[in-house]
Amino acid sequence: MTPAEARQRDRFDRKSVAVAEKMLRRMREMTHKPAALEPFLETLSRIFVDREDARKPQDIPTVGTYCVMVPPEMIYAQGAMPVKLCGGSYTAFSIGDDISPRDACPLVKAVMGFEEIDAMPVYQNCSLMAVPVTCDCKKKLAGWLSARRSTAILHVPANRERDEDMERFVGELYAFSRQLEGITGQPLSYENLSAAFRLTANAQYQLSRFIDLRRKHPKIIRGTFAMAAMNAMSYTWAPEWTAQMAALNDELEAIARSGENAVRENQPRILLTGSPVVFPNMKIPLLIEEMGGLLAADETCMGERGLYDPPAVADRTVDGMLRALANRSTRPCTCPTFADNRRRIYRIRQLIKDYRIQGVIYHVLRGCLVYDYEYLSLEEEMGKLGIPIIRVETDYNEEDVEQLRIRVEAFLELIKYGGNQS
Repeated sequence: MTPAEARQRDRFDRKSVAVAEKMLRRMREMTHKPAALEPFLETLSRIFVDREDARKPQDIPTVGTYCVMVPPEMIYAQGAMPVKLCGGSYTAFSIGDDISPRDACPLVKAVMGFEEIDAMPVYQNCSLMAVPVTCDCKKKLAGWLSARRSTAILHVPANRERDEDMERFVGELYAFSRQLEGITGQPLSYENLSAAFRLTANAQYQLSRFIDLRRKHPKIIRGTFAMAAMNAMSYTWAPEWTAQMAALNDELEAIARSGENAVRENQPRILLTGSPVVFPNMKIPLLIEEMGGLLAADETCMGERGLYDPPAVADRTVDGMLRALANRSTRPCTCPTFADNRRRIYRIRQLIKDYRIQGVIYHVLRGCLVYDYEYLSLEEEMGKLGIPIIRVETDYNEEDVEQLRIRVEAFLELIKYGGNQS
């Protein structure tokens, strides 16, 4: 390492640790933080402050994934651990900004920055990277990573209704399985895939408990805390996260029985949707709740969407189970990468009804065209429902925080005093 590279890495360490510590401190200072939330915050601290690798029960390889369309069941089944590596660091984004086009999305720039600086064990210790091609930036990221690391590129069909397109995606999963076997030496079998299905099903059950509690008691927990727990799953061995979520659910059930609320009764209930919110870039959830709103639900791929759809297995064979994973990864998915995205509108309407949402904040990362393109159709739909919606465009820097604060505060005031207190 040259002296210049050493200085750059030292600056990266100091700045990125400071940002992560600041976000964790702000979350810990929020009122009504459940005691059972602390293990999730500790996980984020270990990865981004202490610079530790993801913890595993034994010495097994990790596989970095860059989208929820990579089935974690396959990775667990073949003797590895998945870690989600979508980047949310402004410091890494700044490094990636120097080696990528100006208009590339912040998430991809942050990933490239983490890879370039070689300072994060959770990135550097991965034996394989898995990148579904869901947008042009992810496509170029896949090629860029392939020149540096062992990388699996999964081509996602734009049309998930046609059988021939789904057949091709099943073929992508078989090719991915062969690459996994190459790093673990463990082939895909009915027994190990069944065990992996059970492992993720336990996590999905605890998440379903969590979702049900939030649906029945919208004010029981702040949405910022919920998003922190979802982000922590990216770096946690599934059984460990399941146990942590079970403990959080138990505490929330006790709070619900006591009748205690995390927020005041008149705080507007907000749905956050659009581009992913990735730690440590938690400024939008924090602003919503620091300005007097309640982040009652989210529809993002780093939130509940990443786990709530279990695979439906009709054929108990390896091929049948892979097809179930292919279907689960695409057909119910509300990612706007697909040509027909009516499912997303339906899902958001369902969330508005279930959580009694009073306003929608549509988060767009600058350069994230697939999400930006969807805004007009959602705005039209919200107009039919009489639900206020605001588009918030940002990236990972904090220079726009005060501007965002003014806009979010004005939006919440509009809901509180504009007659939308259902």
